[in-house]
Amino acid sequence: MELLKLLSTNEIIAQVLGFLILLTLLRVFAWKRVLGVLDKRKERIAQEFKKIEETRADIEKLKTDYNAKLGSIEEAAKDKMHAASLESKIILEDARKAAHIQAQGIIDNAKAGVKYELAKAKDELKNEIIDLTLKATENVIKEKLNQEGDKKLVREFLEGVDKL
Repeated sequence: MELLKLLSTNEIIAQVLGFLILLTLLRVFAWKRVLGVLDKRKERIAQEFKKIEETRADIEKLKTDYNAKLGSIEEAAKDKMHAASLESKIILEDARKAAHIQAQGIIDNAKAGVKYELAKAKDELKNEIIDLTLKATENVIKEKLNQEGDKKLVREFLEGVDKL
């Protein structure tokens, strides 16, 4: 209240009229510019928010695409690993078959070698038996056996040779 006592009515009216004139002048000359600046700022902010939302949407799309590609890459990797596993099993089976065939060939060669060596040994043994027989025959002849004794001796010898 004391403040009102200090001001006179004329001063209050002058200040009110000055304020109204200032307000009118601002409205006529500056208001449109201020509103224009504010509208431009509002539009710019709206555009920035729109860009931000678009960027977020793009990021989400990229993230979805990335996850999809990552999933397809993982699936492809699993498929490749499965294919490699199957291929390794095939290679292993082929190697086993080849090793079995090679081992069978070695066994067959060994059997053939043993048969050859056995035949060779039999031939050598026969030759030795013949030599021994000739020597025995010479000894028998020297002893002068009769013909039946010679035949019996040769028959026994031949029976022994056939058993070999």
